[in-house]
Parts: sequence; C-alpha cells; structure tokens
Amino acid sequence: MKTEENLSFGIIKRIVFITIVLLIILGVAAFAGTKSVNSVTIEFSDGTELTVITSKTNVNDILKENNIYLLEDEVVTPDVSENIDSSKKIIISRKDDIKEVSNEETEIIESTKLLDVDKDNKQIVESIIKEREEIPYETITKEISTGDGEKVSRVVQEGKNGIKEITYKVKYQDDILLEKTFISEEIIEEPVNKIVNVAVTVSSRGENVGRSTAAVSGTKADYQAYAKQRCYDYGWSESDFYSLVALWNKESGWNISARNRSSGAYGIPQALPAGKMASAGSDYLTNYQTQINWGLSYIKGRYGNPSNAYNHLVSRGWY
Repeated sequence: MKTEENLSFGIIKRIVFITIVLLIILGVAAFAGTKSVNSVTIEFSDGTELTVITSKTNVNDILKENNIYLLEDEVVTPDVSENIDSSKKIIISRKDDIKEVSNEETEIIESTKLLDVDKDNKQIVESIIKEREEIPYETITKEISTGDGEKVSRVVQEGKNGIKEITYKVKYQDDILLEKTFISEEIIEEPVNKIVNVAVTVSSRGENVGRSTAAVSGTKADYQAYAKQRCYDYGWSESDFYSLVALWNKESGWNISARNRSSGAYGIPQALPAGKMASAGSDYLTNYQTQINWGLSYIKGRYGNPSNAYNHLVSRGWY
C-alpha cells in the first residue's frame, strides 16, 4: 500500500516538474516574440571593439547597459539620443581626431558632428561655420573746380574694405571638402569709399566773380602759407589744410579781391556780406590775414574743420 502511494507521489512530482519546464520555455518564447535581440558592435576611440547582445535600440541605453561612459573629449555616432542604424555599430571617437576646417577667418559655431565612417575607415564630418570676407571699396573721383591751370588730384578720404560674415554648412572627409552650402550672410562693417578730388591749383570764379579796385597785399603763395600755419594753430591736420585749399579754390581762387556779382560775397572766404569780416579787422578788404582769420573762425564755429566744410560744399553746393 505504501509502495503504491510512493509511486503516485513520484508521478505527481514529475508532472509538476514538466509543467514548470514547459511554462519557462513558453515564457522565454513569449519574451523572444515581443523583444528582438541584436548583436551590436561598439568601437572605441583606441580602435578596440566590443560585441554585445542587447534588446535595446537607443544608443545611450546600450552604453549604460554595458557600463560604458563617454569622456569629455569623446563623441559617439550615432548620437546618444538616436537609435542604432542598420549597421548595428556604435563608434566612439575623440574630438581631436575629427578634422576641422583650417582657416584663420573661419569660426566653427556648431560642434562638429561625425556623420559616417566608410569602408576604408575614413570619417565624414559636418560643421556649421562662419567665414569673414572683405567687401572691396570703390574709388570715386570728383571734379571740384574748373578753369585754366594745372590739375591736381588729392585723396580727401581713404578707402577701407568692409567685412561680411557668411554662414555655411560644410562636409569634410579627412581634409577633402565634399560639400559647402550657403546658409546666410551678414554685413559686419560697410566699406568706406575712397574719394579723390581733382582741382585746378589756382582758378577764378569767372563770370560770377569780379575784382575789387582796392590795393591788396601779398601773393597767393603767401595766403596759403599763412592759412596752413593757422590750420595747425587750430589743431587741424594737413588733410584739413588741403581741404581748405580745395574749398577756397572753388569759392574764390584765393583771390583777396574776388567779389561774387550775384550775391556780393567777398574775399578769399567769400564772406556774405563782406562786412562780417570786420570782426577780424577793419582792413578786411585788403589784408589777406584778416580774411583768412575770419574765414577759419567761421569754419571752426559752423563745421568744426575744413574737411567737413568742404564735404558740405561738395554735397550742397555752398558752405
């Protein structure tokens, strides 16, 4: 009787064991049916490789699962936020190994991204860069006086190239540029045009200028030598003096007795009315120093310096 009980108990144990095994097999099969398992190769920056079996697809999850952490100078492809691609390969590279565009005028404004590695293990990288280029200035020549005499060219404004900043997307494989795509352009500094004035050294106002019958003193060379010294006394530059020469060439031809028949303006600076110059001296009709002193004082008070006065004359036709 006891033997029959033992036999029955043994049979029950076997049935329970077989049932448990079947349940385990079915569970594994069900898990395998819902989770695909991948063999993923991880290539490290030193060239070594590790193959892992995982059901995960996110790069960051796979690295964490295998206790792999990126150093500060390392990048990973695909990016940690992305899933593995069909190659089932994760590549860890050092940033220093990624080639950058070597150009002193180039600024990388977005971190270099490793796009791909071809069969020859050559890296293809992409960057967003800014390049600065010069904008050439133009030269403008102006005829500022007419009449008989030697023509002299004088630079009244030096030219200066401008600067523009252009944004590109570039792709490189090693040191070879594969693609460069324009994105945007911004003017950083506008160019400054070079201005050259062409003038007759000594001229007259022609029909618009008459001459006073009063006795005058000095020569045109004396007038300009005195005016040059007075310009320096005001702290003006040599360029300002040459602007003054051009200005009064246009106005009076440095004729102390020049009188404009239409307006009545008088003397080297063409004061209107002439009596204004009396504030600099009662001999304003015949003394070039008195006229020049008044004229420079007028320019100082109204324009600051002869260059500004001359530019106003060029743009407006009067000063």
